[in-house]
Amino acid sequence: MTTRAVTLLRGSLGLVFVWFGALKVADVTPVADLVARTVPWLDRQLLLVSLGAAEVVLGVALWLGRRLRWVAAVALVHLLGTFLVLVVQPQAAFQAGNPLLLTTEGEFVVKNIVLITACLVLMSASQPRQSEDLIGARK
Repeated sequence: MTTRAVTLLRGSLGLVFVWFGALKVADVTPVADLVARTVPWLDRQLLLVSLGAAEVVLGVALWLGRRLRWVAAVALVHLLGTFLVLVVQPQAAFQAGNPLLLTTEGEFVVKNIVLITACLVLMSASQPRQSEDLIGARK
């Protein structure tokens, strides 16, 4: 069951990354302006294409499952970056400045807590269990 669950988690997280990344590359994502306003010193088009391409690559890497600990760690760092919206654009994330009242954009960012947790699960699932290492060493 655990192996299947990890495979499903890799697949679903990979799908989200590929889908969201492709929307950015095609410049049809509903969060394009939010992303561009978060890092206004970068060229909007270059930012969207670069970010989108990186997300597609991460998604495919999750599907492949190789070097999963590293891929999940990079995805985790990327997802942490989305929280810049809360710092740089609090007016876009919170209603009337109240951090308990999220806007649609705020909800979009905060839901990444679940995706970050998924990355942590994948990072831990890719490590050999200590008991398996000990059993293998005894043989």
